Amino acid sequence: MSNNVLSTIKEAVKIEKEALENLLERVDERFVEAVELIHSCKGRLICSGVGKSGLIAKKIASTMSSIGVPSFFVHPTDAIHGDLGMITKDDAALLISNSGKTEEILFLLPLLKRFGVPIISIVGDKESELAKRSDVVLDAYVKKEASPIPLVPTSSTTVSLVIGDALAAGLIVKNEFRDKDFAMLHPGGAIGKKLFVKVKDLMHKGDEIPIVSPESSFNDVLYEISSKRLGTAIVAEDNKPLGVITDGDLRRAVERYKSSLFTMKAFEIMTKNPKRIDKDALAAKAANIMERYSITSLVVLDENEKVEGIIHLHDILKAGVL
Repeated sequence: MSNNVLSTIKEAVKIEKEALENLLERVDERFVEAVELIHSCKGRLICSGVGKSGLIAKKIASTMSSIGVPSFFVHPTDAIHGDLGMITKDDAALLISNSGKTEEILFLLPLLKRFGVPIISIVGDKESELAKRSDVVLDAYVKKEASPIPLVPTSSTTVSLVIGDALAAGLIVKNEFRDKDFAMLHPGGAIGKKLFVKVKDLMHKGDEIPIVSPESSFNDVLYEISSKRLGTAIVAEDNKPLGVITDGDLRRAVERYKSSLFTMKAFEIMTKNPKRIDKDALAAKAANIMERYSITSLVVLDENEKVEGIIHLHDILKAGVL
């Protein structure tokens, strides 16, 4: 029984994969037309569908709104019972129906036409009534559903969803939508933190900075690292960084220099040219640098290349940026 289940699951994935490969072959200038139509729309994008197609329409509306394309979902039944008042002549419509014969959608068509609303349809039948009455038709045809029961929408809804995502990708390019624009629309949660939180918001500064001079003794370096609890000390002269000494550097120095280490100065132990970052850089960028060089902290410099702070990987993790 378990083998039958596993083989059915694999077959479902294979069928959906093939459906998307077939879709790729049909991506043409009609998709560009759809993007242009949505881009030129002065109002909002109305997304609609019934059943599973309705759920896909809701997702597309949500995705569009997240990239700065004002969109909302309207159920066709609700539309003909009052919600039609939300639609204006400046809007555009994206209608989804695999058969292209969904009665509720077809009933909505003349009402949208009355407003002069241009219609983009995502349909599985290019010869359907919905397709014939649409301004732009996006072909969502699938050879078969991925379910063992052919009536269950699977491949067809996947293809419709991917078409919506593809339109969103095109609009991102068309509208020159950038990371900072996305952040403005997602100020909360992990996305907002990743795109908004800067190094200066998390860095240690003032007396919290573990800093020693090049002539500092081993004991002074050890005390600074231990007392500031950041696992490192910045070696600086006139507040300009010359190097860093981490607790790992100290362990390696003990192995290398033995007892003579206790008479050495900071400049003899330090790692030169420490990795640094600007205080106005994103904290996520600081994390990327740390990951790239397998380190846990960065020296933060001001506009004069002087030490203004230090940021530790733990600060970034604690803030929920990653």
